[in-house]
Amino acid sequence: MTAEPVKLSGQEEKPLEDTVVKVFRCSKVVKGGRRFSFAALVVLGDRAGTVGVGYGKANEVPLAVEKGVKDAKKSLHKIALVGRTIPHQINGRYRATKITLVPASPGTGVIAGSSARAVLEFAGVQDVLTKVYGSTSAKNVVKATLDGLLRLRSKEMVESLRGVKLETVKRW
Repeated sequence: MTAEPVKLSGQEEKPLEDTVVKVFRCSKVVKGGRRFSFAALVVLGDRAGTVGVGYGKANEVPLAVEKGVKDAKKSLHKIALVGRTIPHQINGRYRATKITLVPASPGTGVIAGSSARAVLEFAGVQDVLTKVYGSTSAKNVVKATLDGLLRLRSKEMVESLRGVKLETVKRW
């Protein structure tokens, strides 16, 4: 885990943390035997609304992870959150994978598989329900989860886009 501060507008700096979601091993048969190479799927975030996903390949695992972290830093995204959960239900899609993200009441926790959980926790979501449909490949689930999070809109965003004032209905 590495920690680097990230600047958020008007807030104190939060350190970036990373985790390896999955390491993939590939082998090539050559004259002397097998030659292995590795790929690492990495999630990077500050647990306060910023998250990025990276993928790195190398002949050794630590180098692949390092490249994955570097790739994730290039693709950091800001996520709309409402307290500890997401503003509304959303479906994320990537290729053959679909994921449904549902906001949950406080104290529920992150109800998700390991791939989706990594993205949600490093984005700062603490109460959410998820369901994955289709392919459960780690790469696809991570990208579908990120797609869903990027399509979230807060009340303020919708008001500014539409130019109207919205009323909220309390569900719980």
